[in-house]
Amino acid sequence: MTINCKGTLIDLSAAKVMGILNITPDSFYDGGKYKDPRSILNQTEKMLTEGATFIDVGAYSSRPGADHIGEDEELLRILPILQLLSTKFPEAILSVDTFRSRVAKECLESGAALINDISGGFLDPKILDVIADFQVPYILMHMKGTPQNMKEKTDYKDILKEVIHYFAERVSLAREKKINDIVIDPGFGFSKTAQQSFTLLRHLDLLKALELPVLVGVSRKSMIYRTLKTTPQHALNGTTALHMVALQNGANVLRVHDVKEAIECIRLHDKLQTVSPA
Repeated sequence: MTINCKGTLIDLSAAKVMGILNITPDSFYDGGKYKDPRSILNQTEKMLTEGATFIDVGAYSSRPGADHIGEDEELLRILPILQLLSTKFPEAILSVDTFRSRVAKECLESGAALINDISGGFLDPKILDVIADFQVPYILMHMKGTPQNMKEKTDYKDILKEVIHYFAERVSLAREKKINDIVIDPGFGFSKTAQQSFTLLRHLDLLKALELPVLVGVSRKSMIYRTLKTTPQHALNGTTALHMVALQNGANVLRVHDVKEAIECIRLHDKLQTVSPA
């Protein structure tokens, strides 16, 4: 189970970590934390040193109710950072978190190796053509609506069946566009209540029927800190607990704020798999 990132084959049969680099002022956990070249380079170096395979750069906050910004503003934020990271860390595999075709195109031209689309192509269908033209891996997430209204779109008759059906349709369309490398993301917290997100995580293994790598992004999210009656800043322990559940249920990529702890979780999970039955 491999994806091709600019000529480098990444084997996702062994779980990998994607480090989050938000360069937005209003992300739910680290908004505004990385706003100058030094802090951005230091954080990227830290994540790579700790074992991140991918660095996911986002310039558009997708937290519930986040402010909408235009394409020009998103590009103004992200292009200089991509150029900076590509120069300083030429071997790094950079992912761009965007749902816009123009942003995806310009970022891929500036060194990005894959695209992480929260809308699965719904908010800008042309993004699928960009992915096909550049032949890069595509992370296809499940979401209904937009970041601004997704909290109102949590009505499901059977969330498991509906999410699987969504992926079957979106993957089929991507295949028609000749997109080869696809990773699916259930979209924890996106147009889902906490209970619905826990249901998806509990039955994550059902997504393996699609025969595609699965990315899990639960890091410090509200499903964790509200359940534990704490804050995103104090949700690392809960995050690690759910990371182990995700790995046990077949996750191939963990998208995280805290790389070291996620890598440790993967190592412990892998060790458990080597234990012979009693």
